[in-house]
Order: sequence, then C-alpha cells, then structure tokens
Amino acid sequence: MKEYKLAIVGATGLVGRSFIKVLEERKLPIKEYGLFASKKSAGKIINILGKDYVVNELTENSFNEGFDFALFSAGGDTAKKYAPIAAKNNCIVVDNSSAFRMEKDVPLVVPEVNFEDALNHSGIIANPNCSTIQAMLPLKALDDKYVIKRVIYSTYQAVSGAGRYGLEDLENTDNSKPLKKFPHPIYNNCLPHIDVFMNNGYTKEEMKMINETRKILHKPNLNVTATTVRVPVTNSHSESINVEFEKSFEIDDLFNTLKLFPNIVLLDNPKENIYPLAINATGHDEVFVGRVRRDESVKSGVNLWVVADNIRKGAATNAVQIVEGLISKLVK
Repeated sequence: MKEYKLAIVGATGLVGRSFIKVLEERKLPIKEYGLFASKKSAGKIINILGKDYVVNELTENSFNEGFDFALFSAGGDTAKKYAPIAAKNNCIVVDNSSAFRMEKDVPLVVPEVNFEDALNHSGIIANPNCSTIQAMLPLKALDDKYVIKRVIYSTYQAVSGAGRYGLEDLENTDNSKPLKKFPHPIYNNCLPHIDVFMNNGYTKEEMKMINETRKILHKPNLNVTATTVRVPVTNSHSESINVEFEKSFEIDDLFNTLKLFPNIVLLDNPKENIYPLAINATGHDEVFVGRVRRDESVKSGVNLWVVADNIRKGAATNAVQIVEGLISKLVK
C-alpha cells in the first residue's frame, strides 16, 4: 500500500493536537508528517507514533516538500493565504476554518453524509462548523426517509469551541482576571452570543449553521433558523433540534432509521434517565442522539437532543475521516 505525506497547519493548537491524536488512533498510511505553526510556536517538539517532529514556522515555501495532504486549523486568514499555495503544489487541503465553506467550488463535507462531494474538489475541501457537523448525521438520516421541511436549532456550545482563551475564561470562577475571549463571564452563565452579530440580528455562528446545513444537504431553499448559545461546559456541544417533515412517520420507524445510520448512537430511555450527555460524549467520535419525541404542535415533526465532542467529531475527526476516505479512493 502506498504511504502518504501529510502536513498539519496549526499543529500546536487545540484542534491541531487533536488531529495528531486521531491520526495516531486511526493509523492512516502516513509515512511522514510536517508540522507547522506560527513563529512563536516554531521549535517545539511533538511526538507522533514514537517519532519526534519539530514544529516549523509556516511560510510560503512550506509546501515545496511534496505533501499529499494538509490539515489546516490555524484560522481563516492563514487558510486564505496558505491553502491555495498548498493546493498549487498538488497538496489536498482540508481546512477547518470558515474561509472556504461557502465557496461554490469548495466541497463542504461530513463523510457519513456527503463524502461524494469531496471527490469534486479543486485542491481545497472545507470542514464544516463544529455545531453543524454533529447535526448533519441525524438530519441526513431523516431527510432521506421523510424529507425535511424545516429545521430549528437551539445549541448549547462548550467553551472549548472558543479555543484556549475560552477555556481560561471558564476557569476564572471568581471573575478576578480580565476576560480573554468572551464579552461577559462564562462561568455560571450562558451567553446567547457566539461570534459577531450580523446586520439581520443573527450571529455569524447562527448563519454558519443555516447556510452550511443547506449546502451539505443540497437543499439551498431549506427553511432553517438557529439560536446558538455558549454554556459553562468544558467540552462537547449539545443541541436541541426541531425538525418538520414533508412526509408522515411512525415513531418506532424513525427510531430505527436513526439507529441504522453510520456513527449515530441512539441513547433514549427516559425511564432510566438515559439520554446523551456532554461528559459522556467527550473523547468519542460518534454523534449521540436522544430525547426523540414527536412534536405535537405540527402535523409531522420531531424533537431531537444531539451531543458530540466538538473538538473530535466537530473538527479533528471529521477532517481526518475526509483524508481517510480520499486515500481509500486512491487505493482503489
């Protein structure tokens, strides 16, 4: 089997280190890694599968070394500058920022949902927003069977989604230190404000979920609305998703539809207080679904509670799965 050369951009960050952990676990046929970060992180040593790698400063010449793939998690500005350079060097980029997600010629991919889109790339593939990724698995399962008419998102998003400074703000339990990430204290608080506010009153995070859902499901006119909230939880996003269908359904059939979809774990036993929890999802790659019940306020609708590790399935694992899928196609 051919072995490949893979670059990680933003290797010292929260998602970058998760890239490495997931790559080690999934044992892709990678013969060599190149680790890149900002100038201040250059020189650090990171061990991958028993071999030490030096983190190098990212430059315009970093992709002259013949990389087959690159995983980017270094922010939109870095991606806009360096991802096209990598692509010109015949390196397939999977970018975790929002820089390319809504570009017409850039696939936006959740492998269980629309992996075939990844095959029509021009060198860059976008990783969706963390809160969008986990929602796509149950929505795709249900759309294929009942045809989705409308989606209402209410999210409860962990501070790890805001990076290291978000975590530090949560640890600031007595509010004695200046906030590094959030406009208000997050400890013992909920903030209905993720990313910047747009002219329509929605936040950028909310519009990401709306637009990305439409693109991934190939439904440009789908009715979608969202309220995204940052909560004082360290890791794993939770979402309440209300879905209205074109077709009628039987609840037992809907349960089975979710159970059979790849990488969905159905946890739904109210009598035993069993339902998805953030603390149990952390460290896992599956999407956990529960609290499934008919929405009795509409003709054909359902409520879902969806939980997943936002750093793994919501970022690192999803990106690695894309590379894994591309390699499997190359091998064939």
